[in-house]
Amino acid sequence: MRQTVAVAADRIGWEERRLIAAAPAFGLHLSWVNDESMCLGHPAAPSLAGYDALLVRSRSYTRGGLLATLAEAAAVHTLNTARAISICQNKAVLRTVLRSEGIPVPDFRLVLSRRDFERCVQELTLPLVLKPIFGGMGKRVTLLRHADTAASVYDYIEDLGHAFEQACLVEPYAGDTSVRCLVAGDELLGAVEFTGDGTDWRSNAALGNRTRPMAHDPDLRKILDGVVSALGPGIYGVDLFRTPDGYMVNEVNHAPAFRALDEAVEADIPTAVARHIREALA
Repeated sequence: MRQTVAVAADRIGWEERRLIAAAPAFGLHLSWVNDESMCLGHPAAPSLAGYDALLVRSRSYTRGGLLATLAEAAAVHTLNTARAISICQNKAVLRTVLRSEGIPVPDFRLVLSRRDFERCVQELTLPLVLKPIFGGMGKRVTLLRHADTAASVYDYIEDLGHAFEQACLVEPYAGDTSVRCLVAGDELLGAVEFTGDGTDWRSNAALGNRTRPMAHDPDLRKILDGVVSALGPGIYGVDLFRTPDGYMVNEVNHAPAFRALDEAVEADIPTAVARHIREALA
């Protein structure tokens, strides 16, 4: 029997189109539901009627966790779980959860005020990275190379940001190379390394960085297993730094883009993700 899955997103991108196309081979029908007009709250919300599951692909920094929470309350199977999405959306919470499970993460300080900011600049060694608690795609991530300009940078956060945008992390700079892994269930679907092109210090697929496939080495797999154990099985984009002391988890994305990874590795990523969705609903 074919199962129907609502894909909650603000728009249909490359990843969603490929998943919708791959779904029928696994007895699934995926269809887009605009996450801006689902009007959830009542257990019998019309926007979820007739669906067996909800695949949360919302690009909003806060929307996904709310949608998943209300969908689960309406007894709709949700991918990923509301708990996992809510943790992933908040970088400080994510790192705290992972660290408590013994998973290596970068040293960081939570910044909620100028006093916080000034103190952490003194405690940590420059260069430092300032990033928002809620956000993605490398946006508003700032490299602080010099103490005499750090205060001026913080002026923009203090004067222009809304309350939730003023919540930030400060962490040591780990270089312009990062690793992105895509995990579905407990399966590592692919791993790539992003490197800056010399014009932008940030390493992120959304910025058009150079990409190369990576081998699935045991140390990497051990950390990914730990992430899945801490968050529960799901579909995750796990971003890591490779340091002299080993891998550290930077972020985990609950609705990961995977076009760059699909183009870099030999595996058919959309098909593998669709297969996982089917297995999760079995």
